[in-house]
Amino acid sequence: MDLFKLYFDDNWNLLISIHWIVYAILAIVLAVWITRILRNKLLFHKNIEIDSAEIGIQGQKIKIKPNYTNVDVAYKIWVELNTRKIGLPIDFDNDVIVEVYKSWYDFFGITRELIKGLPATKIRGDKSTKELIELSTKILNEGLRPHLTSWQAKFHKWYNYEILRDENSEKTPQQVQQAYDEYDSLKSDMETINSNLINYKNSVYKLAFGN
Repeated sequence: MDLFKLYFDDNWNLLISIHWIVYAILAIVLAVWITRILRNKLLFHKNIEIDSAEIGIQGQKIKIKPNYTNVDVAYKIWVELNTRKIGLPIDFDNDVIVEVYKSWYDFFGITRELIKGLPATKIRGDKSTKELIELSTKILNEGLRPHLTSWQAKFHKWYNYEILRDENSEKTPQQVQQAYDEYDSLKSDMETINSNLINYKNSVYKLAFGN
């Protein structure tokens, strides 16, 4: 079966014959191309607005224009937030603070590696992706880092000592942590951070899924 055939007619005119399969393939390629253009217009037709105040960082509202790169990044961040305790409300009656801290610390490292793993050549000149990366970096440095610096080490030191004391052997980890001298202040600060991170999760969800 010849897809293309060159031949001369009786008057020595050069003619080309194209098999119908070639036309079918071209039609399919054209349909896929048109579908992709329409899909892009539907997915990426409007900017996503993120209120900095709602996620606990300085600055004004940020407008990010969705594209394939930042939608992919937003989706990966959303998965990490949504599958860890970090993206859910803390239940202080049942959650253990040191485990919440571990989730926060793991998210810090994973997000940092995700951002660092993006090729510089891919984001150079891409303002929206740069803004998403800067936003995510601020979440780590202005949202998580100050709390972890202020509270994590000293609470761990106190908790690791208290949980091993004989008088606490019959207590649950939740009961032990509530005896911390600065428990109310710690709890209040964690609730603020937790609320900001949930708002951040909701923002990257809108960017990743377009709604």
